[in-house]
Amino acid sequence: MTARAAGRGEPMFPMRPVVLGAFVPSLVFEIGIGAMLPIVPLTATGLGASLAVAGVMAALLPIGQLLADVPAGALSARLGDRGAMLLAGLVASLGFVGLALAPNLALLAVSVLVIGAANAVFNLARHAYLTEITPPLRRARVLSTLAGVHRIGLFIGPFAGAAVIHGADVRAGYWLALGTSLVATAVVAAVRSEPGDAGAPARRDAPPRRSMHSVLLEHRQVFATLGIAVLLVGAVRGARQTVLPLWTEHLGLDPAVTSIVFGIAGAADMLLFYPAGKVMDSFGRLWIGVPAMLTMGVAMALLPLTTTLGPVIAVAVLLGLGNGMSSGILMTLGADTAPPGERAQFLGIWRVFQDGGAALGPLVVSGGAALGSLAAGIWVMAAGGGLATAALARWVPRWSVHATRTTRRRAGLL
Repeated sequence: MTARAAGRGEPMFPMRPVVLGAFVPSLVFEIGIGAMLPIVPLTATGLGASLAVAGVMAALLPIGQLLADVPAGALSARLGDRGAMLLAGLVASLGFVGLALAPNLALLAVSVLVIGAANAVFNLARHAYLTEITPPLRRARVLSTLAGVHRIGLFIGPFAGAAVIHGADVRAGYWLALGTSLVATAVVAAVRSEPGDAGAPARRDAPPRRSMHSVLLEHRQVFATLGIAVLLVGAVRGARQTVLPLWTEHLGLDPAVTSIVFGIAGAADMLLFYPAGKVMDSFGRLWIGVPAMLTMGVAMALLPLTTTLGPVIAVAVLLGLGNGMSSGILMTLGADTAPPGERAQFLGIWRVFQDGGAALGPLVVSGGAALGSLAAGIWVMAAGGGLATAALARWVPRWSVHATRTTRRRAGLL
């Protein structure tokens, strides 16, 4: 399947390019990441780290991802999307070996950073690959399903890790992650590219690749406008990971109860990824982007008003539904606006805004707690949901013809 409109008889998710080329390796790869995340702090404390240092060790994964976003775009443009995914899988495998064998905090930290960087390359390459091969009117369903696969992998990972750790050393979880990384790499290697496929390296007679800097300069208006909306959406979604455990801790709930609340929110999160993509493809991106941000903003505004477990669970479900509703929205908007021929470079810069926002949101909430008012930090991010809504409504129609059915009609697509 190519970027041309697909025939009616074609399946929504073609087996070779989409299911085997992206969904299966993504699911398997994310299971390993999910298995790793809970045990990095435990490994750090076992090596003598304080709780604060152990928290920093866990934060090195998104830091490594953020630092590698721009290089990931250049690498994917040079090697091809499939080549970049293969390299990322192998590098991540080395990182997992480092975690499993780390005798000190220094090697542990380097290994987590390496895995974060590899994750950035893998994410960028599969995003660019699906952007290239998916017809625009099916794009949101494919990318929202990719986002759902990502969530499912991260949900399964901790349980798979717990299963292998039971009765063994905690580092058995890293060996599991090594296995999933190698399996994901093997699947990518087995799905051969065809001539002209997005996963193949550029032809020798193709136009020369443009630098990341030149792509940034040419599209600076997109990043200065729609990029801010992406940053705000990323911040609100990133804050969701922090506000629930911090507020339940503030209320004095048992850690086991907090885990259950977080799990309920995660289950609600996974319900809506395909319906969200269907709505975006049928009616336009704003029909999901706006209600998703409003829902999350309202939920965050209500959270500091809760004082018992029942209302906390209700707000957690609302947050999960809002986040699930937004599945794939940022990847889809990036795919809509990425210029042909330099998609990898553009999406590398795009993901800096996306991942930067994801890192910023928890910092705002934590900053409020450090200043003595956790509720204030949460309400700031609730206001961020309103700002994200306004920014999407203002800038998406300017840059994406798929913003609404009206913009499609004006572009002659309906």
